[in-house]
Amino acid sequence: MNQQDLSLPAGQYAELTNGIRLHYLDEGTGPVVLWLHGSGPGASGFSNFKTNYPAFVEAGYRNIILDLPGFGRSDKPDDIEYRLEFFVQCLNLFLQHTGIERCTLLGNSLGGAIALGQALNYPDSVERLILMAPGGVEERETYFQMEGIQRMVEVYGQGPMGVEEMRQVMKLQLFDATQLQDSLLAERAAVAATQPANLFSTMLVPNMTERLGELRCPILGFWGSNDRFNPPAGMFKFLEHAPQARFLMLNRCGHWVQVEHTDLFNRSCLDFLTRG
Repeated sequence: MNQQDLSLPAGQYAELTNGIRLHYLDEGTGPVVLWLHGSGPGASGFSNFKTNYPAFVEAGYRNIILDLPGFGRSDKPDDIEYRLEFFVQCLNLFLQHTGIERCTLLGNSLGGAIALGQALNYPDSVERLILMAPGGVEERETYFQMEGIQRMVEVYGQGPMGVEEMRQVMKLQLFDATQLQDSLLAERAAVAATQPANLFSTMLVPNMTERLGELRCPILGFWGSNDRFNPPAGMFKFLEHAPQARFLMLNRCGHWVQVEHTDLFNRSCLDFLTRG
């Protein structure tokens, strides 16, 4: 299966100086919000945020919905290690390529960790952070003790993932799995078939808790109390260390706040962007 077979909308491509080609959607005009999706088989910017970014377009923002390397329609090399430093390098090169000097980074899970890495290493490029159950504040062993991660590794390791295999993983993303649409599962299964075997085996995100105090930009965060991929207690690490952090903890909510509580998420983010 090639990139043309994917049901994802096709946008634009950025050829980075490190040889990686990244796909992205560029929607709306105004201050820039750059969306960074999470990991997991079949992930893409569109599948993570399709119910969110249109509201930001309507509110007067330019939205860059990025496919990270290894995901969506972006390049998926099988000869590199998918470490946080690599993702941050690609993000920073992407900002240079597109001429975006400063923006809001909005990241979910792995995307949240990448947003953190960018803000810590290139603070002048980040105006605000919006984070949903961000990675990067636990040790790797802690994540692999989570039910959702264990199921993802188990199912992914069994070979090609169809719609039903994808359902076994994705139903743990949500508190209410009835919200899962077959179209989303098929969309992600198609992407998963194009992903390299080394993507998840080489993925490594360091624990950045001790550096959170360096963050000077305003932070809005979300966490579901029923998250089975990322320990909700991570929220308190931000509140303790990051001087301008505020978080919303939602009950009856799993790892995908932006999907299970779409309207609340969109309203809260736009209020934060317009009124701080």
